[in-house]
Amino acid sequence: MEANLYIVCNFTVGCLALCDIRVVSPQFTARWLCHLRIHSLFSEAPVLQSTRCIFPVAAKNLMSPFFSLVATLKASALTARSENGFIHVWNLKTHRVDTALDGHGRKSVYCVETMGGKTRLLSQGRDQRICLWDLAEGRTSVTDAVFTENVGFCRCSLLKVAQERWLMATAAKALEEVQVLELPSKTSVCTLKPEVGAKLGMPMCLKLWQLNCGSQPLLLAGYEDGSVVLWNLSTGKALSQLACHQEPVMSLDFDSEKAKGISGSSEKVLSIWSLNEQQNLQVYKTHQLVNAGISDITIRPDKKILATAGWDHRIRIFGWKKLKPLAVLDYHTATVHCVSFSDHKNPSERLLAAGSKDHRISIWSIYTQT
Repeated sequence: MEANLYIVCNFTVGCLALCDIRVVSPQFTARWLCHLRIHSLFSEAPVLQSTRCIFPVAAKNLMSPFFSLVATLKASALTARSENGFIHVWNLKTHRVDTALDGHGRKSVYCVETMGGKTRLLSQGRDQRICLWDLAEGRTSVTDAVFTENVGFCRCSLLKVAQERWLMATAAKALEEVQVLELPSKTSVCTLKPEVGAKLGMPMCLKLWQLNCGSQPLLLAGYEDGSVVLWNLSTGKALSQLACHQEPVMSLDFDSEKAKGISGSSEKVLSIWSLNEQQNLQVYKTHQLVNAGISDITIRPDKKILATAGWDHRIRIFGWKKLKPLAVLDYHTATVHCVSFSDHKNPSERLLAAGSKDHRISIWSIYTQT
């Protein structure tokens, strides 16, 4: 396993945690990488607590909270964002920073994505710029940038549609609109505008997807009014709208193979919805949570499990097929903002990363035998 870790941060003191969890039903056994112990049992799932991390980190400025993570296969890399604008490339073998990147004028960076390899990145900041990076051959400067007129916190969404060709969806200048661009040409594909009187509010989260290579790309968008909307990029029209929550949709993910998605909000409810052959969204089921507030949701690439980032400081693991609660990971001491799975094809190498307001990123190996 190669050993790079991408982290967006600006910090003085903090740590990373590596945890290796083996699940033996119905209880956990844990191999010691950091100090792990069973903390308590909830009715929803076993709770595991990590009481000590193993990588103390020092730098010049106070560390910022981590808000977004993306793990990649080739580099075993983790891409994360923070509120103070630096991207640090960490080496997991030496536990040191290999490279530091600054492309947003020290403004908050609230989204970082990888683009088909361990050296190409996209970052989105509060300086109203989306920056493209190519770190090959030691480069550390921005290779291109897209200027946006939106100052919200809706993360952009990327979809590779052909070799060296991507679609990017991002919130537009008008509060309720979404703009879709082609990269690297930066050509406008469409602007998605709700019908007059729809009152959806701002887009809160976006998910570009397509059923298979060559099929028509579509967009799922979660809005401020609690709705999830399916958009046709060719016509710029909404195909379906579903009221999933009573509060703004904070995060969503979608499984195109099963035509099923999941979303979370500030409520105590996860909403699972499906897409029928007529491309209509419909509620599949709901799941009641112990505590309110979901910051992020991600389905593992093998479609076996999913993870949620909770306002109650916890990471929850569910089986994706029936949404069965499997585990509660109790390490962080503040809101968990984001979760991300690596895309390793070898199950034993799969990792889960979580970033928190407590200025820590935890890395977990969990359910790797499924």
